[in-house]
This record gives sequence, structure tokens and C-alpha cells, in this order.
Amino acid sequence: MKISIASDHRGFKLKAVLTAFLESKGHVVVDFGTHSPDACDYPDYVYPACLAVKNKKVERSIIICYTGIGSCIAANKVKGVRAALAYSQKSATLSRQHNNSNVLVLPSNLLKNDLIKKLILTWLKAEFQGGRHHQRVKKIKKIEEKENAQRPKEN
Repeated sequence: MKISIASDHRGFKLKAVLTAFLESKGHVVVDFGTHSPDACDYPDYVYPACLAVKNKKVERSIIICYTGIGSCIAANKVKGVRAALAYSQKSATLSRQHNNSNVLVLPSNLLKNDLIKKLILTWLKAEFQGGRHHQRVKKIKKIEEKENAQRPKEN
């Protein structure tokens, strides 16, 4: 699977660990930065990684920041992205099965690396269940379309 990955400075070290981990599992990883531990702003890296999902350049994306909260908010601003913040294997699984998430957001310093790797493998393996969940995802898309239609045109 082709996966984009991005982080802020707080997730820089973990991003390197996860990139190597994903590649060892046979995935192609596209790194959108940051490329140093210097302080930076997560939206600058989240946005291009999520655009890659939106534009089907990658199948999924993994985003990392200190708590994951800000990055999750930023990621969900991109049309077509369904980003899920996961802290447990259950939340990672359900984000795929029920919400068809295509972006996994992880905290960089709140979980042990072994657990984070398990979350990623769980998330990558889980499949969207469809059924009643398909109708809910369609409703999310309708909200997104309505919001985009109401935005004023930029000059």
C-alpha cells in the first residue's frame, strides 16, 4: 500500500521509526515532513499529506503530533479526508469498520511505540463494513459538500 506520512517537530522521531516499520512491512511511504526536530506548525505538513489522499496519490495517510488532536482537526478540513485519532486498537479498528477512515492520527508522546505499531497494523488490516455505516459516511460527505458550497469565492 502507498501511504503518506507527516508530523510536526514533536512527531519527528516517531515518524522516522514508523516509516522504517511500514517499509519493512512492504509499504511505500511518501514523507511530507517535517524533516528536522526544529519547531514547526503541524498544518504545514498535515495538509499536503492529506491532499495526497484526496487526490488519490496515496491510499492512506498517517499523521503524528504531540496529542494528535490539532492534526486531526486540520486533516478533517480537507475534503474527502476522514481522519481518526486512535489511542487503542479498538478505536483504530472501528475508525475503519464504521467510518472508513483514510487518515490515522497518532500522538507522538502519549503511547509506547509497540502499541502505536499495533494500532497501525490493526488500522491497515481493518476493512469498511458498509451496511448502515455506508449511509452515515454518505451523510458526512453531504455535510462536507454543503459546507464547501456555502464558502464564498475567493478573488
